[in-house]
Amino acid sequence: MSSRSAALRTGFFRRLVAVGRCHLAGLLGLRVVAAGAGVVGALLLLPVGLGLWLLPPAAGALRRCSDIARRRAERWSGVRVTAPDPLPRAAGARAVLADAGLWRDLSWAWLEPLVGGLLVAVPPSLVVYGLFGALVQPFVWRLLDDGNWYAFVPVHSTGLMLAALVLGLGFTAAGLLLAPPVLRLHARWGRRLLAAPRVTELQRRVGQLTDSRTEVLEGRAAELRRIERDLHDGAQARLVALGMRLDSATRLLEDDPPAARAVLLEVRELSGRALEDLRGLVRGIQPPVLIDRGLGDAVRSLALDSFLDVDVDVRIAVRLPAAVESAAYFAVNELLANAAKHSGAGRVSVLLVHEDTDADGPRLRVTVTDDGRGGADPSRGTGLLGVRGRLATFDGTLVLHSPQGGPTTITLEIPCVSSLPKTSSC
Repeated sequence: MSSRSAALRTGFFRRLVAVGRCHLAGLLGLRVVAAGAGVVGALLLLPVGLGLWLLPPAAGALRRCSDIARRRAERWSGVRVTAPDPLPRAAGARAVLADAGLWRDLSWAWLEPLVGGLLVAVPPSLVVYGLFGALVQPFVWRLLDDGNWYAFVPVHSTGLMLAALVLGLGFTAAGLLLAPPVLRLHARWGRRLLAAPRVTELQRRVGQLTDSRTEVLEGRAAELRRIERDLHDGAQARLVALGMRLDSATRLLEDDPPAARAVLLEVRELSGRALEDLRGLVRGIQPPVLIDRGLGDAVRSLALDSFLDVDVDVRIAVRLPAAVESAAYFAVNELLANAAKHSGAGRVSVLLVHEDTDADGPRLRVTVTDDGRGGADPSRGTGLLGVRGRLATFDGTLVLHSPQGGPTTITLEIPCVSSLPKTSSC
């Protein structure tokens, strides 16, 4: 019962926070009206020359409002809104007018108070009106005349007062229930107007693909060099030594059989070491457990090999593409190694979740949390940078939260589609 009541309290407070956020979003609409009016006024004053001075700061004020709306949409509702290119600094009105994002911001400034503002006003209005019926009407109805109405209820008797109280509680509950979906709907509607122009997104996409292709080619070349070096210094050297030992044993076989036997024992030992080198090389390229058992069991094997206390929670019901599983596996391997070397952690939790949402499509989300000292900084080492570069090949993201004193939480997201049902992967 205690856990259930705690969950109910948490849900209530979340909905209450959502109502407050709806109210804040409505207040932002008032600021948007002022910023949009400033831009329109500057545009109207362009023929007389005054607008040339007023347009850049007015456009900057409007862009700040739209940037706040984009950040709030992602932080409050998880709806990511791509931002346009920044307004040109120290540029004249001509450069500002040529910015495609300005006109999208301006259209949003005119429509936000009319559509978005009215939308987010519904939950707070229901809550306030409901509280008036539930908390005020029971105490003031006797002081008012027969013209006192609450919604469609004429409040002039005790029974009708109780009906108004129940109706007020219903309005309050409706406002609390509607607040989260209204916030999501408002964020999605804002994304249609505030997202970067299609041309800007395509240009960014081309740049990302160019950068990721360069990183992939460099990474592949480095991986080939590593494999060649490992083969040359490991298995190849042992195989050469093995051949020399066999030649020596062949010469000693007739003249000195005991010595030949000793050499053959060395050959057996060398062959075992060469086999171990080859197995290690294969594991570094593509671990067999990842191929045979999938990502969940492969990460569990990493947890068993780590000297830290690692908890693994796998919520994946399908086999993912091999490239995605490989990227996630080596990313988790690197993060566990970093936690063991640098964080001073004693306990690590790994959560693997495969989600399929209408907005973002199928995604693999990996969350690694340790109880170490925190303060991780990707710019100080190559580990996190390497993980971020590996994920960039798949348009994946890495989000790091590591305050001083810990804990450190790293969230990886990789767009993907499932390939095989879980039953066919065994």
